[in-house]
Amino acid sequence: MIFPDEFLLPGERSVRWALLSALRSAGFDFSDGDGFAGNGGESLRLPQAERVCFLLVDGLGLRNLQDRSGHARTLRSLTSLEPLTSVVPSTTATAITALGTTAEAGQTSMLGYSLRSPYSGRPFSLIQWDDEGLDPRAWQTVPTLFERLGEQAGLCRAVQPSGHIHSGLSLCALRGMDSLPAETAGERVAAACQAFEQGARFVYLYWGDVDKNGHRHGWTSQAWIEALEELDRTVADLLHALPAGTLLVITADHGMLDVGERIDMDDFPELRRDIRMTAGEERAVQAYTDRPDEVCERWANILGERALVLTQESAEQAGLFGEMTEQARERGGDVFAFLRGRWALLDRRSRLNPQFPLQRGVHGSLTEYEMLVPFLADMV
Repeated sequence: MIFPDEFLLPGERSVRWALLSALRSAGFDFSDGDGFAGNGGESLRLPQAERVCFLLVDGLGLRNLQDRSGHARTLRSLTSLEPLTSVVPSTTATAITALGTTAEAGQTSMLGYSLRSPYSGRPFSLIQWDDEGLDPRAWQTVPTLFERLGEQAGLCRAVQPSGHIHSGLSLCALRGMDSLPAETAGERVAAACQAFEQGARFVYLYWGDVDKNGHRHGWTSQAWIEALEELDRTVADLLHALPAGTLLVITADHGMLDVGERIDMDDFPELRRDIRMTAGEERAVQAYTDRPDEVCERWANILGERALVLTQESAEQAGLFGEMTEQARERGGDVFAFLRGRWALLDRRSRLNPQFPLQRGVHGSLTEYEMLVPFLADMV
């Protein structure tokens, strides 16, 4: 299959190996006999350290950071390793679960921001996990890295906003280690240091403010710059507060771009023909249909150069989601549209929160702004 030149497919240096590499750096042993698929993250080797603080910045793409590096003096000073690629689709639920398990979406069934619920038949959010009939542990059955660590996971801590600790996404991606609640930047730094003082060797620290401001205002906005500057100050605080001998590792789940123009499905009735519903995100739309070949051809003709349209079967054959389980095939859409340029495809009828304003910053597709993420590391 020939992909557009602007699209970047996941490579060996994938974000799904970053957490495993950081845990190995802290001396954790995964000799459990299961092995890891592919290269097992060997290309992401990090130096050995007494302890590791792993900072996951939601939505901080490499190109975004490079274009606004003047506002990130501390981040700019860190050792910049060869960048990583996100996963497909390039979105939080998919990427953080890949990070926490090393598995691609075809194994975890975390195939997008939203998917069709087998209980309600309607779209539900894999971030908010707003379908009470779905058990996250039954939905995503691949063991997390912390489950694989067993008793060793007692030396690991997650620092997250309190609302994230028992969320569906956290259960899918990070179950198996204890979490510490922290809301403000100062609380996050203090919680990470407290965990190390109490004997932890590894701390996972989540930062969501960059992504939040990017969605609301666009990554080219002043609000996004202010969020980046706050992150940069927090990294400086971490470098000052973390105990000596700690390796600080920073990466992201995906990048972001601002919408140039939206294609509204209400303006193109033929996009709705034979469609039961859509899910996913505006940059990686999934259509559920009994006629995937016909819908794929029709969508490709209507969207033209604005999107790459594939049936699920074609996407699987191209390896976009890795090897897919039967469960993932049933849960994912039958047709996928990956938007090119800065286009977005809007289905107002399938929006989970119709009252919310449309997002300015979006992701999910395969451009460099969405797929490339930084990989930074320095010893304190």
